[in-house]
Amino acid sequence: MKNYLVKKTDNNIQADITLNSSKSESNRVLIIQALTNEHFEINNISKSDDTKTLIGLLNSDNDILDAGPAGTTLRFLISYLAVKSNSIKTLTGSKRMLERPVKDLVTALKELGADVEYIDKEGYPPLKITGKSFEKSEVNISGSTSSQYITSLMLIAPTLKNGLKINILNKIASKPYIDMTLKLLNYFGVKARWDNNSIVISNQKYIAKDYMIEGDWSSASYLYEVLAFSNTGEIIIRGLKKDSLQGDSVIADIMVNFGVKTEYFSDYIKITKINKVTDNFEYDFSNCPDIAQTVAVTCAGLNIKAKLTGLESLKIKETDRVKALIAELTKLGVNISETTENTLTIFKKDSKNFSFESNILIHTYEDHRMAMAFAPFSMINDIRIEDIEVVNKSYPDYWLDLKKLKFDFRNTN
Repeated sequence: MKNYLVKKTDNNIQADITLNSSKSESNRVLIIQALTNEHFEINNISKSDDTKTLIGLLNSDNDILDAGPAGTTLRFLISYLAVKSNSIKTLTGSKRMLERPVKDLVTALKELGADVEYIDKEGYPPLKITGKSFEKSEVNISGSTSSQYITSLMLIAPTLKNGLKINILNKIASKPYIDMTLKLLNYFGVKARWDNNSIVISNQKYIAKDYMIEGDWSSASYLYEVLAFSNTGEIIIRGLKKDSLQGDSVIADIMVNFGVKTEYFSDYIKITKINKVTDNFEYDFSNCPDIAQTVAVTCAGLNIKAKLTGLESLKIKETDRVKALIAELTKLGVNISETTENTLTIFKKDSKNFSFESNILIHTYEDHRMAMAFAPFSMINDIRIEDIEVVNKSYPDYWLDLKKLKFDFRNTN
């Protein structure tokens, strides 16, 4: 395990970054490609470990499929394997993956007629999945746990003999990710629609069409964070567009509060440091939980009072991200607590002469977003990041891009 001491002494930023592509789009399009009988090209596909894992498992003849720590990959494969005729597979993952629940999705699939068995602990992987056709065409599922469960069902819905009506109960978490799936279905010729709190998809064929994957807005959030901590500067980020399918593109609006403005061009954006910064920030991250860590560290570093809500899904990610944020920010000297369930409050330091703790080792908990959200904090104080290679899960070029931004690293092993 490699650890980095991260430093950034020059807080003036000038850079031109070609951003890595979206694993959220890549993984959805890969499942669609696997369900489509005709070939089509997927251009600019993600180089993330999660996407590489999905490609490998979709092409594997092994009886046991190991998704490792790739949650999206495992959840999408559960439904895909459930409808793959003449297939019997065991689907498993890393130690942490075996602690992440899949019960809502498995229960929904079983209600439709799927043959899915828990091998060990009920509600969790590993799973034995025997592919078969479904007769039923309507199912209820909670929307509050994970949008990936709903997307997993949506992706197989057009292939079901009688189509599928998904009735979504309770509050819908990360709705933009469901909207992304709907738009991708439409792109590949499938008519899918919202009907109140239900999604209705009839039996149809996917139409093979080449697809270009957009840059990843979740990854862009860390570049915004760098600029928020800077004195002056601008970053050109190539591969992003204004009319994005990704809900995390809301980071452009959020970061205005922290002194970063966004200009949009045909195939890139330009973000620029401005002076206006808020004193008090509140935001509901129900629709964009993957950028909550970025914003929490930004608020802490800028000494901004903040209230972050809608964090339910963070507790079943690669780690319990709420606990992890509290633990690591507290080590830096930040006053942060979970003031109510699923709400983080960051308290402003009153003293003008306060300082953060320096040379602290940030534990990453095998969570890529912990490493990437905390590294920019080195613009305020030197820090050490544990397990630097964890970023490969979603943003393999992260450290290379930080080098372009003139960050310094030293291996401390």
